[in-house]
Amino acid sequence: MPEIILNETAEVEILEKEVKIVALKEQSKNNFLKKGIKIGLFSGMTYGIYTAFLTLGMTKGIWADWYGQNLEGLSTFVIVYLLAALGNAINDTCSAFWALGNAGYQGKLGDFVRTLNTKPGRMLMLAAMLGGPIAGTSYVIALQMAGSIIVPISALCPAIAAILGKIFYKQEINKRMTFGILICVSASFLIGSTSFVGEEISTEVLLGIIIAIIAAFGWGFEGCIAGYASAMVDPQIGICVRQLTSGLTNIFIVLPILGFLSGDVTTSITLTMKAFSSSPAMFWFILSGLATFISFTAWYTGNSMCGAGLGTACNGTYSFFGPFFCWLFLGVIVGIDGWALPMVAWIGAIIMVIGILIIAVNPLEFLKNREE
Repeated sequence: MPEIILNETAEVEILEKEVKIVALKEQSKNNFLKKGIKIGLFSGMTYGIYTAFLTLGMTKGIWADWYGQNLEGLSTFVIVYLLAALGNAINDTCSAFWALGNAGYQGKLGDFVRTLNTKPGRMLMLAAMLGGPIAGTSYVIALQMAGSIIVPISALCPAIAAILGKIFYKQEINKRMTFGILICVSASFLIGSTSFVGEEISTEVLLGIIIAIIAAFGWGFEGCIAGYASAMVDPQIGICVRQLTSGLTNIFIVLPILGFLSGDVTTSITLTMKAFSSSPAMFWFILSGLATFISFTAWYTGNSMCGAGLGTACNGTYSFFGPFFCWLFLGVIVGIDGWALPMVAWIGAIIMVIGILIIAVNPLEFLKNREE
């Protein structure tokens, strides 16, 4: 009898230990997920700061002449498309210098060079081309054409990334998470709907919206591909690959093509040289490049920790932070008119926070844990 009792006691102790191990693993997994969500939210906030600094930079120095009195007689095509692409190219180039400087400071430049010739490195370069020259340039062009309405429209990328992540990498998107993503997307449209108040929808605005949808698809693909690749590559190395690829592609491929389409390929070269030599504008481009470097590092890290759907959904909060920081920096601090946020935007922000909370945690389980 004592032997049987001892055996039963040993089995109970083993079972208790196994239960504890499983509980610890589950807790570690949840903590890892929550940390990824926090990083993703931070990426959305810093992306809003980048949007404000970039927009501000494109109002200073030579840019004020180009978009103001247009003393150089630039064509509509150049003003709408080429200048927008130039702004994106300068921003990503500045961001690449920040990324390379950070990698050099941490002694990771060798790892960066080795990563370029690996499968994850090539995946990151593909993601960079989709998210930088295509999505990034489309975002800036659409912003110039249609205004702030395109910011929330481009934030459709979380839904696109979630679907792609589910298709290609079998990443979990349950009903609760789907519901939370839909709330975030709806809040984005609510915020953007304020741009239509008292205005007719012109052909230019409609074209801007279509271009913003292209940006959403580009970032959706990037979030999916880069999120997977970043799980195998140090995010700080990954962001070097991303920003350098984007910056070089923008300057040496996108701008010359747009210059050729404008009727004079030398136009892009001339405007690029003038833009880089305009110190009042470059000060803000350097800051926007820093914010971009921080934002994309956080986005890639968040996606690798909690999946493309969740990570990109958290990053999608830039649909509020973009207009918010534009209002704060351009409207309040600099004093440029037209950047005030209406009450609907604040309501949309609250709804978005609710959507993010639903994505992050199960409300019923959260309330149950609070009661216990």
